[in-house]
Amino acid sequence: MKVYSFEKLEVWQLSRKFVKDIYKLTEKFPASEKYGMVDQLKRAAVSIPTNLAEGSGRNTTKDKAYFTQLAYGSLMECLNLLILSVDLGYILQGELENLRKDIEVLSKKLSNYRRSQLNS
Repeated sequence: MKVYSFEKLEVWQLSRKFVKDIYKLTEKFPASEKYGMVDQLKRAAVSIPTNLAEGSGRNTTKDKAYFTQLAYGSLMECLNLLILSVDLGYILQGELENLRKDIEVLSKKLSNYRRSQLNS
């Protein structure tokens, strides 16, 4: 079976794990948030590896970097929604702090990946 270039990226693999963590976390959100915060958080998380995959299929480095930037923006959207989730009492501060560690790693890797795309 063919393995595509994006599947080899550590940042893509880490973003897949992040998606799974978000899905598990949102299981305990109130039912009233199913089509609100939960849906938005899941879509933003899924957008991270999806944009990396889509960008890998582009021809120019500028286009590839654009999709990496979109992935970074989705990561920041997740962070914002997680902070709001603490404010609303949906998750604990400690849960946010654990996810922030992953977000920090992903943020650095996405930034470095984008920089390498623009410099190639």
